[in-house]
Amino acid sequence: MSHIAVERNRRRQMNEHLKVLRSLTPCFYIKRGDQASIIGGVIEFIKELHQVLQALESKKRRKSLSPSPGPSTPRPLQLPTQPDHSPLGFESVGEVGACCNSSLADVEARISGSNVVLKIISRRIPGQILKIINVLEKFSFEVLHLNISSMEDTVLYSFVIKIGLECQLSLEELAVEVQQSFFLEPVFQNQI
Repeated sequence: MSHIAVERNRRRQMNEHLKVLRSLTPCFYIKRGDQASIIGGVIEFIKELHQVLQALESKKRRKSLSPSPGPSTPRPLQLPTQPDHSPLGFESVGEVGACCNSSLADVEARISGSNVVLKIISRRIPGQILKIINVLEKFSFEVLHLNISSMEDTVLYSFVIKIGLECQLSLEELAVEVQQSFFLEPVFQNQI
């Protein structure tokens, strides 16, 4: 087989593999159709899946180490970051982001270009996504993209949000406000 035929076959296989990767990755992660963008998007998607996997493995370890078979006290899931700790469960993630963790959810907000990327890892709570979106809209954020990944009773919400002109919140305040939405009453209450 000639060198040209071998190279043509290699490019055809590479293009087929890239098509498969693109079809398996949510469109938000792939900004353009070139090879580098596809591979970069797949890497970001795999990193998020890895975060969910780490959270689930940590939860599984805690359950197996728990001495009592009864219901356990909820503990915070840990995002794989290296934050600087400060009081009240609030953490700083470098200059461009912030985290706020509690027993119900871990919230991370960071700047990405001209938008904010908001990631929340929590236990699955019915109606919680509506409460989070209400908080974002209340403070003049516009949801550009939302990706929800779940496994068993753990869920990862990944938002890309645009900062509205009227918005006066810092990243730290945004993380705290979203965190507080987990302590609010349900959005829809059963009517008798």
